[in-house]
Amino acid sequence: MQMKPGLWQQQSVKLAMTQELTQAITLLQYSAQELVEFLESKSVENPFIQLEAPDLKALYKKERKPRVNDQTEHKNWIELIPDSSYTITDHLETQVQLLNLTKSQKRILDFLLHNMDENGYMKMNSADASRFLELDEKEVVYIMNMIKRMEPAGIGARDLQECLFMQIERRLDAPFLAEIIVRDHFIEFANKRWKPLAKTLGVDLKEIQEAADFIKTLNPKPGSCFHQDLSSYVRPDVSVILSGETIEVHLLNEDLPKVVFQRDYFKQMAAHSDIEVKKFTKEKEKDYQWLLKSLEQRQQTIERVSLKIVEKQRAFFFHGPGSLQPLTMKEVADELAIHESTVSRTVRGKYMQTPFGTYELKYFFPSGLSAVDTVGEMMSSNQVKTRIEALVSSEDKRKPMSDQTICTILNEEGLTVSRRTVAKYREQLNIPSSSKRKRYD
Repeated sequence: MQMKPGLWQQQSVKLAMTQELTQAITLLQYSAQELVEFLESKSVENPFIQLEAPDLKALYKKERKPRVNDQTEHKNWIELIPDSSYTITDHLETQVQLLNLTKSQKRILDFLLHNMDENGYMKMNSADASRFLELDEKEVVYIMNMIKRMEPAGIGARDLQECLFMQIERRLDAPFLAEIIVRDHFIEFANKRWKPLAKTLGVDLKEIQEAADFIKTLNPKPGSCFHQDLSSYVRPDVSVILSGETIEVHLLNEDLPKVVFQRDYFKQMAAHSDIEVKKFTKEKEKDYQWLLKSLEQRQQTIERVSLKIVEKQRAFFFHGPGSLQPLTMKEVADELAIHESTVSRTVRGKYMQTPFGTYELKYFFPSGLSAVDTVGEMMSSNQVKTRIEALVSSEDKRKPMSDQTICTILNEEGLTVSRRTVAKYREQLNIPSSSKRKRYD
């Protein structure tokens, strides 16, 4: 190797990341909402770009189904108006309106009610509350106990153990053993160390099972019935419709704003004698042309990737999630002759409406396993999870299957999975271990 300084010519090919290319890549990874926000910012930045709202009336007429009469239609719209939220705090406040509380007690009550979480648990202890309010702790404890006597039962508890015990105290049909277990042996009971617990209490395992069945009827989150999560909505970018044995794929872009170039204003500005104005006008016209091209490329790429997903996951659209096959983004990228990162950007934040629900495009790329089914095709992790669920649901609960037993069955069925993989999938499915699934009937 020559180490002397000098000048040499070297020829190479590189891809320059121009502003236009960067914009095309950015637009591809935008979700529908992000795209609308981007277009709105563009219309502010570029005086020649105007956004026209989609023709909602045309969309409505296109998708409208025949109704019996206008009165029915009006009624359906009224039913879509959500109720005003009614929280656990509101519910408890209505129960104390008739009580003759002092000003100090009302202050404590209001403070405590607003320091309960959505499940009805008290987040602050009496000592901290009294210090914050600068009041006697006895007054705080008195109001805390008042809250615990309110409905629903278990409200105002400090933890799960107290919540369940408060409910048991009010139930006339509660087994005496349930009260003892929750009050004195809750940790041992929760960890299902029932055999030593039965020996300690001098009872049969069957009696503990009966107490456990009763405890399961209690509400561990008494305030949750008043808590309503705000519904989150997604806008599908692609719709898949079955027509016999045919699968139809449609891009849903009718509700996106239309990008319009204000030609008259552009001509007026282009005729200006100022050189800087002319330069600005040409740049903004070019910017508009690149925006249209980027939007077109975005739609084409989403369509191509969606069609390939439908082709590769055909069984899913006829039989549901259990038929999802292993698929990698590299595989799709190779068949479409595009880069893998392009596929990754395409499926980000995009949703497909299917006969089985609306799924993010990333959902159709499940991890695969080194396992084959009876016809020699690779199985996906979703299919293995479905099989694990089926095995657990049909097992004898008095002798539940261990992870190793499930692993052996799957291997005999041609699914080469390890016990550790079975345990991981079982935990992802929120299925307890065999020892915690066991019943003592």
